Amino acid sequence: MKQKNILIVDDEAKMRRILEIMLLQMDFNVYQAGDGIEALQCIKEQEVDLLITDLQMPNLDGLELLKHLRAENNNIPVIMVTAHGSVESAVSAMQYGASDYILRPFDLEAVEASVHRALKFAQVKQENNYLRNEVDAGWGEFIGNSPAMQKVYTLIQQVAPTKTSVLIQGETGTGKELVARAIHRASPRKEQLFVAINCAAIPADILESELFGYKKGAFTGAFKDKVGKFELAKGGTLFLDEITEMDINLQAKLLRVLQERQIERLGSNTSIQIDIRIIAASNRNPEQAISEKKLREDLFYRLNVFNIELPPLHKRGQDIIILAEHFLQQHTKEFGFPYNGLSPAAIQSLLDYNWPGNVRELENMMERAAVISGGKIITPQHLPLSPKQSIAPSTESPSNGNSFQESHDLNQHVEQLERQLIQNALQQTNNNKAKAAAQLKISERSLWYKIKKYSLS
Repeated sequence: MKQKNILIVDDEAKMRRILEIMLLQMDFNVYQAGDGIEALQCIKEQEVDLLITDLQMPNLDGLELLKHLRAENNNIPVIMVTAHGSVESAVSAMQYGASDYILRPFDLEAVEASVHRALKFAQVKQENNYLRNEVDAGWGEFIGNSPAMQKVYTLIQQVAPTKTSVLIQGETGTGKELVARAIHRASPRKEQLFVAINCAAIPADILESELFGYKKGAFTGAFKDKVGKFELAKGGTLFLDEITEMDINLQAKLLRVLQERQIERLGSNTSIQIDIRIIAASNRNPEQAISEKKLREDLFYRLNVFNIELPPLHKRGQDIIILAEHFLQQHTKEFGFPYNGLSPAAIQSLLDYNWPGNVRELENMMERAAVISGGKIITPQHLPLSPKQSIAPSTESPSNGNSFQESHDLNQHVEQLERQLIQNALQQTNNNKAKAAAQLKISERSLWYKIKKYSLS
């Protein structure tokens, strides 16, 4: 684990020295400052994990230092040092965001307990903020029970409890990150962080520093140490999305990390042991990416220990309607509109569409439909869709001019027969939808749709 840096701020050198000795015995790295102004300068230049400051100091006292940090949105945990006679001042400082206070003369056990408590609280807060941002960035959970998705669920359950690296393949918008998150949540690492990074969205030189972190002075603009994604994901899971877009030289470094389970920050010669699970994803065909020199073959074999391939939306059947209804309910509620669902014609339009943008496209379309409809039932006019294919007109001349009418009449007869069969099944099962659906050998959801279509309810 990385050694924590603690900054002691006190105008009395003797007091700083006493605290320094205590903290060094606890195996912390210690910096010192004589007042609040020196402390602010030190924080700009060094990576500081905890600040212990005296309350009463010239130039800039402990309380003003704390207020200054919080005004800059700097969330470094702060412990106030005070004498017995001014405990009330230290307590009031906690209202401005101080983590704790300790009394002089110092008690070793009390100082140690306060320091560990403040560092633990800061870590939990950092992780909670990270998780909250991750949740806010999400676009829903897995929905659907098509055979194609049942296979995916089974694979997730099989691989999650293991340490195995996973490669997820699928078109853009199929939910590759959702699969990675599901694996993490079902794994023994679920209490630790899930850290995701999109390799296609970050330039190669910046991606390297994001992954590995860096030491102060490693390059122009590196004013202080930075923790990389590998360290941030310690004990947890690192998800590398669009792995084939990672620079080929950086892929070599990633391969070494997978083999040796250790990293070095940029500008440092010190190795840091890491215990993380790597999950990678790509919307490219890996074999094609290898032939195009976009993916190292040795890295592919290292990552592809366990492969999960996500189906495109147009191959998920009735999942399309389940997802559409889910997203529509979400957005109508968000906009304060009543939910009136999808018309039969809209359902057919959704099923006939090819969905090049997959689930993400479907969610965006349902949001647009919710806005346009204003809470009314969704019809095809609310959906900018084109069918998968248009049926080419027959080259043969009809035997008479009534072919369209004959087709129309046939559809009517089919619908009348279907309506009667559903009515009979409902009567025979005393209106029990589950039993009626089983009798008709259709899903209960399909039965509900047809009841609505034929106005049987």
